[in-house]
Amino acid sequence: MLRPLLRAAAAASTTAAKGLPNISTMLIPATTKLSSANYSTKTTKASLSKAKKSNSKSNAKADDPSSAASTDIRDPDLDEDVRARHLAEDEKDSSLDVGPNGRPLFTSATSLSQLTRKDSNSYMKFSMEELNAVLPEGLPVGMVKEFGESKRTALLVRQSFLDLRDNFRRVVDPPLRSSDGKGPKVRKQIVLDGLVSCGKSIALAMLVHWARDEGWLVFYVPKGRDWTHGGFFYKNPQTNLWDTPVQAVNTLQDFLKCNESCLQQLQCQIFDPIPLGEGAGVGMMKGVDSMAMPEGSTLYDLIQTGLTYSQAAVGVVVRLRKELSLVKDIPVLIAIDQYNNWFTFSDYEEPVTVRSCKPIHARELATVNAFRSMMHNDMMVGAFSHSTAVGKLRKDLPDVPADARINFPRYSLDEAASVCHYYLRQRLIRREVFSEESWKKVYFLSNGNGSEMRWLVPLMR
Repeated sequence: MLRPLLRAAAAASTTAAKGLPNISTMLIPATTKLSSANYSTKTTKASLSKAKKSNSKSNAKADDPSSAASTDIRDPDLDEDVRARHLAEDEKDSSLDVGPNGRPLFTSATSLSQLTRKDSNSYMKFSMEELNAVLPEGLPVGMVKEFGESKRTALLVRQSFLDLRDNFRRVVDPPLRSSDGKGPKVRKQIVLDGLVSCGKSIALAMLVHWARDEGWLVFYVPKGRDWTHGGFFYKNPQTNLWDTPVQAVNTLQDFLKCNESCLQQLQCQIFDPIPLGEGAGVGMMKGVDSMAMPEGSTLYDLIQTGLTYSQAAVGVVVRLRKELSLVKDIPVLIAIDQYNNWFTFSDYEEPVTVRSCKPIHARELATVNAFRSMMHNDMMVGAFSHSTAVGKLRKDLPDVPADARINFPRYSLDEAASVCHYYLRQRLIRREVFSEESWKKVYFLSNGNGSEMRWLVPLMR
């Protein structure tokens, strides 16, 4: 053990004798040029602060966008103002609206009902006024981000969405089903599962849009997680379930926004008393534990009761679910996004002892308990949202048919080609660097993840 140490010491002394720099002196910054003897005496706070200022000035100069280096690297098309002006000018040039293999980039269909297989992998234009009118409950986050970054309210027409739409179209119109029984199986209940950012929420919102255009009555919940998080909660002794009156009132308000005229024409068919509970901030009604709905009431009257008396809001939401099953005049669709949040624990806890609490499962909430089950004959579709991760759920979910769960795919190679050509049209990609090889690299790098592709395409070089 001593021999290697002696050899190292000898080598060090030889190096010093030859006048070569020592390792210890090499660690001292070259700008100071101080020896080890006077380093502590000549280095002061003033000199250090002066050195920091000079370094910060040089760094600031390098980061200054007005400097020549940064101006050369910068892409003027990606500047928001410049890009917006270019896009406004591009609207006058229809020759830019070209997709892969020279196909039209945008479909000529004016409604979701007119879309056919020929429109697959093309884009459909919308207006924000139209979307806000038909989806007043709110737009999916992925849709809003897509509109914001692409600078256009257009969405890709995917074959997976057309299959979902045609499934429920065949449910309502049996003659559309294949007479030989060889066509795809018709499902009344569907759970959309799949990888993160594969487009489940957007497909569900487009399905709701289509159904409402067709005149259906749609109960749409874009944020199922909100039913299990936040607000006031308490245990109702009449039902032995937990009431969440704040979420119940919000649900009734959202359902009324797009369905008011339809609900005014639908008669209530259940007239049992509605159990009351505590209202948000108003407590219980004195001496009253239920509220009767008079005969001849409509579903609109039922909802107005829940909005007028918050003590009845939860009971009205539960009653509304039963009434929707009895509607026969028009098709009824129940669409729940973030559906996976209803199969795990909520944000609420029940005190067990002075120092401990027990988490409350989502199925113990009265509103979730009323709407979660798919073991019925009604049309219902739920979409899992893995961005609101709740942990891995088992394959066979309770209260869900065994064949209801289907995997929604990420972008295929053909869809990715259309997406990248669309981003080229919207100036997220520079034309001089766009090529088939480059967009395929983005596709395989992102594994078809829509949000990752949108983030990567501006980085093409």
